[in-house]
Amino acid sequence: MTDSGCSTTLMTNRYVGRFAPSPSGDLHFGSLIAALGSFLQARSNRGDWFVRIEDIDPPREVAGAASRILATLEHYGLHWDGEVLYQSQRSDIYRQILHQLYQQNRCYYCHCTRARIQQSDGVYDGHCRNLSLPSQDASLRLHVAQPVYQFHDKHLGILKAEPAFASEDFIIHRKDGLFAYNLAVVVDDHFQGVTEIVRGADLIQPTVRQIALYHQLGWKEPDYFHLPLALDHLGHKLSKQNHAPPLSLDHPLTILAEAMLFLGQPLPDDWQDASIEALLTWGIDHWDHNRIPVTPELTTHFPFSNDSV
Repeated sequence: MTDSGCSTTLMTNRYVGRFAPSPSGDLHFGSLIAALGSFLQARSNRGDWFVRIEDIDPPREVAGAASRILATLEHYGLHWDGEVLYQSQRSDIYRQILHQLYQQNRCYYCHCTRARIQQSDGVYDGHCRNLSLPSQDASLRLHVAQPVYQFHDKHLGILKAEPAFASEDFIIHRKDGLFAYNLAVVVDDHFQGVTEIVRGADLIQPTVRQIALYHQLGWKEPDYFHLPLALDHLGHKLSKQNHAPPLSLDHPLTILAEAMLFLGQPLPDDWQDASIEALLTWGIDHWDHNRIPVTPELTTHFPFSNDSV
């Protein structure tokens, strides 16, 4: 399959990274870990660092969150390259890719309900694959003819997926008309020329599906680097769904220092007297991804306090 006008990025050896939050809430400490890790990895490789707002699920979006996310990144000194990409403005590209996949018999319409899938132990069994069903009130599933059962993570090594999950024909366009995350993220990472995806370990599982879609589209997949996650004092993952508190705008230097320590990075002796720019410059110059904790599991972080660093 050709790019069909999907990619405008020239193929070069330049490193390209990205941070792609959804506007379902404000940034929290866990978000900062992902943003800072991807930022430092990109800048230490003298590469570009893009920001993308993944706003393709309006029911989950919080009013004003996208603008607050961007303002918070700037407040913490995490300045991006180029224009911010909004997925909500890319529907035509997604439809084009879906049309190409359908024309090549790589996806099909599915009318199965969640209740029916639950009867099959929660794993879709390909029931609609060869029925040539109409598009009305249907989701669109990728025919995973060549499943990806494992992948190499540049931080965690070889990671294996559950065979049933990896081989399941997964949804790329939802019945409610929304584009699926796995479709949009692959199309946009390819479009932006991303060479390495640095993100939280909570996104390890869908990686095999995304790689399978790269293969279906005839595109080279990027490298993957999954970071440890942060927990609150109750052992819950810091997330918007778990109502993690928004990042404070009052102590950005101290919180950045705490995030660098979380990622296993050293701090300069006089960091408390440094500017945010100086601390980030130090972080770039001394960045060593081998110092990041090597675990796909959650790593504990207790709520921020002024004396926690």
